[in-house]
Amino acid sequence: MVDESSAPGAVHPTVPLVPMAVPAHEAEDRCRSFHDVMAQRRTVRDFAARPLPDGVVEWAVRTASTAPSGAHVQPWRFVVVTDPARKRRLREAAEAEEREFYARRASPEWLAALAPLGTDWRKPFLEDAPAVIVVFEVHKGPDTPRPYYTKESVGIAVGLLLAALHQAGLATLTHTPSPMRFLNEVCERPAEERAAYVIPVGYPAEGARVPDLRRKGLEEVLVRM
Repeated sequence: MVDESSAPGAVHPTVPLVPMAVPAHEAEDRCRSFHDVMAQRRTVRDFAARPLPDGVVEWAVRTASTAPSGAHVQPWRFVVVTDPARKRRLREAAEAEEREFYARRASPEWLAALAPLGTDWRKPFLEDAPAVIVVFEVHKGPDTPRPYYTKESVGIAVGLLLAALHQAGLATLTHTPSPMRFLNEVCERPAEERAAYVIPVGYPAEGARVPDLRRKGLEEVLVRM
């Protein structure tokens, strides 16, 4: 077999794949076990002041960075905000946008869809959570290449980030204020970076409650052909 890394005209080096060795009889059980853990994940808006364990956020970001991306450009930046003064600025700026959203920008249909969640313009979790991860899409700039399938790539990475943090026993929330340009100033990021997600991270507050929601069943989301 020809090694493509040494084949004439090869434009990108390759290495041998080292696949995960999972016995076929264990595959379903592994999927089921992962499902049972992830099925407990819920969006949390009430956070305890309890500090995060050392290294957890760093390993979660490393995991997120294993995501596939268009042309392997890896167009993401994870800004971890823990400074109380900066979190306060972030909250104040986000709430200013959210007031406009709830008062003027959101359609009646959108507000009706949000009603069961009990949300409004107030975002105390941006200050209460011990860490807030602001995820930026990285577009073409003086020192960054043009990305491809940017939103898709960053979305997959964020999914892995949420899964990793949940595996560590931490709660998260995916907050997407609109517009988000204020986050470049708060996080001191260059113009080629565009905020996509704001993710508070921490332990749930004692007695925290979440909406009583139902997830769609397999028969509603799976189509076999």
